[in-house]
Amino acid sequence: MSYLDNILFAILLIVGFGFFAASVKKIIRNINLGVDVDRKDNPKARWKNMALIALGQSRMVRRPVAGILHIFVYVGFIIINIELLEIIIDGLFGTHRIFAPYLGVVYDVLIASFEILAILVIFAVTVFWLRRNFIRLKRFIHSDLKGFPKSDANYILYFETVLMILFLLMNASDLHLQNVPGGVFHKAGSFPISQFIAPIFNGMSNELVVILFETFWWLHIVGILIFMNYLYFSKHLHILLAFPNTYFANLKPEGQFDNLASVTKEVKLMMDPNADPFAAAPVDENAAPSKFGASDVQDLNWVQLLNAYTCTECGRCTSSCPANQTGKKLSPRKIMMDTRDRLQEVGKNIDANKGVFVPDNKTLLNDYITPEELWACTSCNACVEECPVNISPLSIIMDMRRYLVMEQSAAPMSLNAMMTNIENNGAPWQYSQQDRLNWKNEN
Repeated sequence: MSYLDNILFAILLIVGFGFFAASVKKIIRNINLGVDVDRKDNPKARWKNMALIALGQSRMVRRPVAGILHIFVYVGFIIINIELLEIIIDGLFGTHRIFAPYLGVVYDVLIASFEILAILVIFAVTVFWLRRNFIRLKRFIHSDLKGFPKSDANYILYFETVLMILFLLMNASDLHLQNVPGGVFHKAGSFPISQFIAPIFNGMSNELVVILFETFWWLHIVGILIFMNYLYFSKHLHILLAFPNTYFANLKPEGQFDNLASVTKEVKLMMDPNADPFAAAPVDENAAPSKFGASDVQDLNWVQLLNAYTCTECGRCTSSCPANQTGKKLSPRKIMMDTRDRLQEVGKNIDANKGVFVPDNKTLLNDYITPEELWACTSCNACVEECPVNISPLSIIMDMRRYLVMEQSAAPMSLNAMMTNIENNGAPWQYSQQDRLNWKNEN
């Protein structure tokens, strides 16, 4: 490459990684809009959680076909991009396969493994595309995935296929140029897959093959940079966020709900015989009044917002949801997608108003998620159990229910009647405590 090529490549890298860094900064800013929650306890268990679920894909393989194919794509795409380091060095300094002389046989093994993984990725992606577009599995044709979410999944599959094909074509043209008389390129690497592609360059002039090689090389690196920046708009963001999401996941037993600190404090005060009920605690007049539950994304905690960005939209949660299976409106996947869409909308509002959120008369509750969806949930935790990256749609549902009950008194009539009975009678039934044992006198 000429110095002009090196300069152009450096500019391309700066622009590509610059946009990516700006997107990451926005994501972190948006996640931090959530309420603070402590998830730094028990680091040993958290590292184990991340290693097994995010790195080890332990939940993915519960459905073996999709799980094994996903491992091909996951491992292949991550490991093949190790070569990105060599591409960057070659592009900046005009070298060619700079690691080859230093790694020797190890380099041959690496390139060979990259190629095998590349063909496995192409195979897996092809099967995924067929499952979505021809076999049309129920969870992939659900009403949640209309419009961009449906197209997004296909765009990702196309991206991955094209990048792998460019990688193999780049290697095939490279191999051809290594073997021509005089050796345009020095011998480097082992090519178990692209050796079968290389013959397409036979009969072409060396100059043309060099141009094709450089074209494949440039398209490959540009494609990687475009794909990297597309992640911000895509469900594929989970390839980065699955790791922190599993690390900061809730370690409490599923089904154990948290108590509101303010309510717990009041209950303890009521039950403390030594407490002075007339002693008022200091009040900060400038503080915003606390809210029970959540009506918008700013009321959720930051881990729940991280969950929303991490959602893969795979639909395992919805396909396992008993409410959804019986025709109810609830879809746990939609809960996560709506939360992310609203969070993105709030983020754009902040960007447009120089770092300040201007009320837009919209909320996550009602404008995105309806009470009908929330009350359809049986709180069975099936969605939490099924998620391959430890996302909890149930926690968002319960916080929004809490808001409906405690802030708006908008619980269903049957639930209001039960709570009234508990308050008045000490039990869910509409009988006074004195009448509880009347049944024993019946014949």
